[in-house]
Amino acid sequence: MFVDFLNALPGAIAQGLIWGIMAIGVYISYKILDIADLTVDGSICTGGCVCAMLILAGVPAWVSILVAFVAGMLTGMITGLLQTALGVPSILAGILTQLGLYTVNLLILGKSMVGIYSGSYDLLLSVSNIPAAIVTCVVVIAILIVCLWLFFYTEVGLTLKSTGDNPDMSRAQGVNVNRNKVIGLAISNGIVALAGALLAQYKGSANITDGSGAIVTGLAAIFIGLSVSLKIKPNFVVSLIGVVFGGVVYYTIYTVVIVLGVNTDYLKMLSATIVVAFLAVPYLKTTYFKSAKAVPPIVETQAGGDDDA
Repeated sequence: MFVDFLNALPGAIAQGLIWGIMAIGVYISYKILDIADLTVDGSICTGGCVCAMLILAGVPAWVSILVAFVAGMLTGMITGLLQTALGVPSILAGILTQLGLYTVNLLILGKSMVGIYSGSYDLLLSVSNIPAAIVTCVVVIAILIVCLWLFFYTEVGLTLKSTGDNPDMSRAQGVNVNRNKVIGLAISNGIVALAGALLAQYKGSANITDGSGAIVTGLAAIFIGLSVSLKIKPNFVVSLIGVVFGGVVYYTIYTVVIVLGVNTDYLKMLSATIVVAFLAVPYLKTTYFKSAKAVPPIVETQAGGDDDA
């Protein structure tokens, strides 16, 4: 059993890195914009579908990934405009966009699944060469983190952060909060679609159901990663690296469960349990298990000397 786990570990790391990229996109919407964006269940599939169909049409893989990123940004813009221009609540806007994307993704593919096998197409990464796939993912993650670090220290990036921290104060300072929400959601879903494009190449296929439960996986990676990164030095870059690490840990746990022979039908429950655990543990720790502070002893003072004197 241990040997089976070691054999499966490289694949878990590769998939964990890909889902770590997706979790970075979720991090931007959830932690920076303070929006629980459910669009990602659809936009990750959109990225995979667009990438697969372009590769089938003879477009180079790296160009297909860039186009998938742009397609993901469009899905995020739709969710943002539903919120800002039409007044739809953020959670409902994400759900509506996600539902609409199911049909869009089906139209892009033309059927429920298409194959893009590494033997027939020149892909950037493939399950048939896992070490090369890991190196490719690490390079993409490094470039992505550097680009995000540079962006979030520009004027637009800083106002985007302030929009998530305190939208009312940002609005009072003349910041266009609605525009920032649209930009932030576009960037978030663009990164999610980028992960979807990489995942489609890695698996060698794009499936209409690829995005099912993606938001839960992203949140699990965030909570796992931040629980580790906050113990080191809580800054933006470290947090992003921690989120990617959380994706790797999450898929390693998945691999352990599969090697143990647990029915794969129960894996969605496992995902939900992981998220609940990492949300509940800090609360339980601070609420029920915090150490009682020592109460200073009451010292009685005698006013005017000894009473018996």
